[in-house]
Amino acid sequence: MLYQLHELNRTWMAPFTELARANARIFGNDGTWLSSLPGADLASAANELMYRIGKDYEKPPFAIHQVVKDGHDVPVVEKVALDKPFCRLLRFKRYTDDAQNILGMKDQPTVLVVAPLSGHHATLLRDTVRTLLPDHKVYITDWVDARMVPKEAGAFTLDDYVAYIEEFIRHIGADRLHVISVCQPTVPVLAAVALMAARGEATPRSLVMMGGPIDTRESPTAVNTLATQKPLSWFSGNVIHTVPQDYPGHGRRVYPGFLQHTGFVAMNPERHFMSHWDFYSSLVQGDLDDASSHRRFYDEYNAVLDMPAEYYLDTISVVFQQHLLPRGLWDVAGERVDPSAITGTALLTIEGELDDISGQGQTRAAHVLCTGVDDAHREHLTVEGAGHYGIFSGRRWRTQVYPQVRDFIARYAAPPAEQQADSASAPAGRKKR
Repeated sequence: MLYQLHELNRTWMAPFTELARANARIFGNDGTWLSSLPGADLASAANELMYRIGKDYEKPPFAIHQVVKDGHDVPVVEKVALDKPFCRLLRFKRYTDDAQNILGMKDQPTVLVVAPLSGHHATLLRDTVRTLLPDHKVYITDWVDARMVPKEAGAFTLDDYVAYIEEFIRHIGADRLHVISVCQPTVPVLAAVALMAARGEATPRSLVMMGGPIDTRESPTAVNTLATQKPLSWFSGNVIHTVPQDYPGHGRRVYPGFLQHTGFVAMNPERHFMSHWDFYSSLVQGDLDDASSHRRFYDEYNAVLDMPAEYYLDTISVVFQQHLLPRGLWDVAGERVDPSAITGTALLTIEGELDDISGQGQTRAAHVLCTGVDDAHREHLTVEGAGHYGIFSGRRWRTQVYPQVRDFIARYAAPPAEQQADSASAPAGRKKR
């Protein structure tokens, strides 16, 4: 019923939202006589703020059309490499007419970026992908909004998530692949690679795990505490709702995006209030750069998707309440997940000093589990002054984190014999845990 009420309210508000949008343009456009009236700038700013608060936010595009490589503009085309009901595997294909550049890009490492299925769209990692592209062939998991998946496609569970990752790794080819998992997918990615290793399948050359809940018993955050304070039945009864009419997924049970967004805002209400006030002030003062920056951020932040109920409840239970992975008790489709089975894959874990979503030690816990990986092929990085988003987006990601990720991947892009030689000559400081 709550989902239906939300849709009814959204429909009822739509005319007023569009009116606010029109007023913002009328009072703010120098070509209209209303813009010359006293207080027109205040009216325009107030109406745009009302419009942006009330409007619907659709999934934004990646909009990565070119990158700069060795001083040259390299066109980029977004292609669907594999299309699954709940996820599209995207490749950002680079093109160039320069023969030397073609040879250089051909030998670059292949990276699979596993985006979180935890509210926001994969486009949240746009900066991650754009930064990786000059030096890597890049794929990303683009998760589908569950309300857009017909009920006939069946359920999607945490086990299915693991199976998707395994399929993507096989499709790309593990022999030259490096996997970067950001936040929530660190758990299913570690499970997928562990299961593949236990079966004797080829595994990626390296795993880079960033700000994820491998073991949420370490430095619990407010997010972790909420998940443990309530029984699973509470989550099932209070945050799971049915997709209403007019969507392809009508009848599917989901954790709605609008509820997730409410939770995001509730974590820092004062910060969001001040951000909107600053936006209004910037419009009044004519500071178009700051206003544009606000629009870009909230176009992404306010665009949310519905999560399949089965997957969400599995994650609450397995990851946050029972801690099955670090306890060695997690079975996926009847197979026990044993990270110690991973031997031929290097491991880099990254945490933000100020991360209030995945606390310090939660991602680093992967080292305790992956005992089959030699110490020489394991590293950990704590990014000083960085919050959750700062480790994969923004200035700190580009200037502090990415250079280390790039160099780590480069070391393990070489054939095994060369890797051993590099490891033997590597400075002791690089072999930290």
